[in-house]
Amino acid sequence: MPSYSGRGVHGQVVRRLGARIVGGDFAEGEVLDVRALGAELDVSLTVMRESLKVLAGKGLIDARQKRGTFVCPRAAWNLLDSDVIRWRVETGDGERLMRDLADVRSLVEPAAAHRAALRRTEADLLALDAALGAMADARGEGDADAEAAADASFHRALLAATGNELLARFDLLLEPGLRERDRLVHGHGAADDPVPSHRAVLDAVWDRDAPRAELAMLDLLAKAADDLRSARRAAVDPETPTY
Repeated sequence: MPSYSGRGVHGQVVRRLGARIVGGDFAEGEVLDVRALGAELDVSLTVMRESLKVLAGKGLIDARQKRGTFVCPRAAWNLLDSDVIRWRVETGDGERLMRDLADVRSLVEPAAAHRAALRRTEADLLALDAALGAMADARGEGDADAEAAADASFHRALLAATGNELLARFDLLLEPGLRERDRLVHGHGAADDPVPSHRAVLDAVWDRDAPRAELAMLDLLAKAADDLRSARRAAVDPETPTY
């Protein structure tokens, strides 16, 4: 899900309230005093109402007559929303998120690589190769954001290469979390060169070798787990070597 693009005061209120809700400053079911929050944030009721509409669209809050505006149960939150994902990372729930993401990827991506090897088209190969090239360029330039974007493009293209429209839309589930994971890993300089592991997947898909593609993806995911562990160590102690 795309992140909220609002700017200025309105965007700041959405981000501040969203992070506080996701971070647990407000309990599930708690009624929000909209006027008091507006005074605390020094914004008008109009800004508050528009901001709350955005948060309601993410499943974080709801409003009822006689009850007012309240925090929804976590089960109602749109956990695939990119803002909710980012707020979880910012407020200390990143470890659980990354664990869940790794679990989902281990279920989906090896099977996707297997099917992509059997069903890929020339256009799919071009998309995968272009993403890999962009990854290598970003790596060479030390551009962590561009590297994360290229990584997301590669995995999106791999899902599309399965030829299954429903499976291809799993990018909506995987990509927001993958981008946060990549920002963490590449931002701390904890990742080894990702190009060879992705190249191994592409080569197997190119050769239509489905078992090898599946194994290459499993190797890639194992490397991703190692990189994440290194990033966590670097975040705790920047002086700790990441190798």
